[in-house]
Amino acid sequence: MQVRGFLLLLLALILLATTTEAGKNKKEKVKKEGSECEDWRWGPCVPNSKDCGLGYREGTCKDESKKLKCKIPCNWKKKFGADCKYKFESWGGCSAQTGVKTRSGILKKALYNAQCEEIVYVTKPCSSKIKSKSKGQSPPLLS
Repeated sequence: MQVRGFLLLLLALILLATTTEAGKNKKEKVKKEGSECEDWRWGPCVPNSKDCGLGYREGTCKDESKKLKCKIPCNWKKKFGADCKYKFESWGGCSAQTGVKTRSGILKKALYNAQCEEIVYVTKPCSSKIKSKSKGQSPPLLS
């Protein structure tokens, strides 16, 4: 019975030693791949094909350079780019002269130190449909 307990203890120590060694190897690999440089300059996300989808972003710091995977959503074709995030207000009223409505957005976040405008304005055509205000209500019944 004592031999069995000793063997179990020995097995537990061997497992502990191997997992500790495996953890050290992972930490060493991360340090080799990491960089000590802190002043990275990142370029825009460049899609692999067309104007949206998966792509790469290049970064430089002193003599080092890196490429990171990135993605531009295919519904994001705004002139101010995918690296600039804005908080938009509600759409304004429709202009009878131009036939468009406008809203503005204030810069919320610039990813990867992107050069972003503080305020942007976007327009879209006015809808030709007249929205009814009586949604969900049925007409009165005639008797």
